[in-house]
Amino acid sequence: MYRIGQAEIDEVTKVIESGQLFRVGSPEAGHLGECDRFEKEWAGRIGTKYALLMCGGGTAALVCALAGLGIGPGDEVIVPAYTWMSTATSVLTVGAIPVLAEVDETMALDPDEFERRIGPNTKAVIPVHMLGRAANMERILEIARKHGLKVIEDSCQMNGGSYKGKRTGSWGDAGAFSFNHFKIISSGEGGCMVTSDRKLYETAIAYADSGTAFRPHAAELDIPIFVAQQYRADEIMGAIIRMQAQRLDGILADLRRIARRIEAETEGVSGLKVAPNNDIDGDCGVVVAYRLPNESAARGFLSASGLGGYVGIDHGKHIFTEWTPLVEKRIMHHPAMNPFLFEANKGLRADYSADVCPKTLELLRRTVYIPVNPDWAEQQVDTTISALRAAAGTTLA
Repeated sequence: MYRIGQAEIDEVTKVIESGQLFRVGSPEAGHLGECDRFEKEWAGRIGTKYALLMCGGGTAALVCALAGLGIGPGDEVIVPAYTWMSTATSVLTVGAIPVLAEVDETMALDPDEFERRIGPNTKAVIPVHMLGRAANMERILEIARKHGLKVIEDSCQMNGGSYKGKRTGSWGDAGAFSFNHFKIISSGEGGCMVTSDRKLYETAIAYADSGTAFRPHAAELDIPIFVAQQYRADEIMGAIIRMQAQRLDGILADLRRIARRIEAETEGVSGLKVAPNNDIDGDCGVVVAYRLPNESAARGFLSASGLGGYVGIDHGKHIFTEWTPLVEKRIMHHPAMNPFLFEANKGLRADYSADVCPKTLELLRRTVYIPVNPDWAEQQVDTTISALRAAAGTTLA
């Protein structure tokens, strides 16, 4: 989260003063409909028919999207080896098996690798837009459609970003966003699923609210209502994220302006190379990414810069070899609920050893990320550029 202030305070105050904190309520009783309003506005912003706000973060959004598509035991879902662990574990939550695939030079799912990993039990793919940088959605969709696979976009780190002029999250069958504290906009926690598929949306509604049968909108659903999880949002969450969304375009404009200037003034300096990008204009500008010849060069360059960046391989929670519970196949609280032990999943591909995606690890070892802040003054941008140029001259000349 980059910016928060009086607008959020004022909107939350309205909700508290209304006395209507539950997401479902009557306008006649003073209910403000913050969640409903946000969902309508977010769907319009992203370019989908529907949006569903929930309290379980981007993880819940991914789970609801998978459930909405009918993914379950006996199915495989391809996910990139560089992402937050929940991209893979959400697949396990619905009883299916995640299959890891390499990323390419852009650090997003490699389309060719995706196609090579498709097997007879593959039902879907989850491309991830890491660090505000889009995956190659045209190629991924082309391959997915050729093989009859569903596409769920993990846009949790790319709130408001786009690919070729179209917002991420709207390219696939469904999209997932995260609003936890570490995202571009935030309500502390929370997430949102988007789709234009009515049946998927209805299934997600039921999956996310175990009390759906008792809601006024139950009569509008065509699907048989079932009981699943409890990811229901509340009105305070809705109020905060609705105000945050109104800040989004300004945040992105400033991030992009600063990131593009840093890239332009450091590209090619003493051999310094900005990492490839599938859509530089749609990139959120959260980071500037550099690709170095090897890990030693990456670490030397970062150390010499004196900036608060990091070498990709050091950001362990986003690297598949560090997903210990998944690697050791410790899923759920009871063995009978562990998808790796399901009869329907016998024979499915469940290899998460380090040699499954060596290219991903090699790229991470020589990629340096420099985080950007939209509120940097020009002096801070100048200082950052000078430090990067000096570090490149010292270590890469």
